[in-house]
Amino acid sequence: MCTYAEVTYKVHYVCVPCRQSHKLPWDGAEHLCTRCRTPMTYAGHDFAAPRRRRSGEWAAVAAVLAAGLRYEGFETCGCGRDPKPRPRTRAQLRRGLPAR
Repeated sequence: MCTYAEVTYKVHYVCVPCRQSHKLPWDGAEHLCTRCRTPMTYAGHDFAAPRRRRSGEWAAVAAVLAAGLRYEGFETCGCGRDPKPRPRTRAQLRRGLPAR
């Protein structure tokens, strides 16, 4: 059974320079940041935004998104659960180890 096919889920969009994220409909439209009015980056279904003051964690988020990776726990259609951990700190990013 395809999880994402039955229900329309909101996904996370991120503005890294402003350090904010929003859950918005995944409709293919360009979503603008509410502070700087630049296009927000699609971060995936399972993104957990760090606190605004944690610059190291936001640097890791910026690097992950710049590499083209997304925070997804399901396969594209939602059939299988395959967690893909992403680094949360600069140290984990330098080591190249996935975080849990």
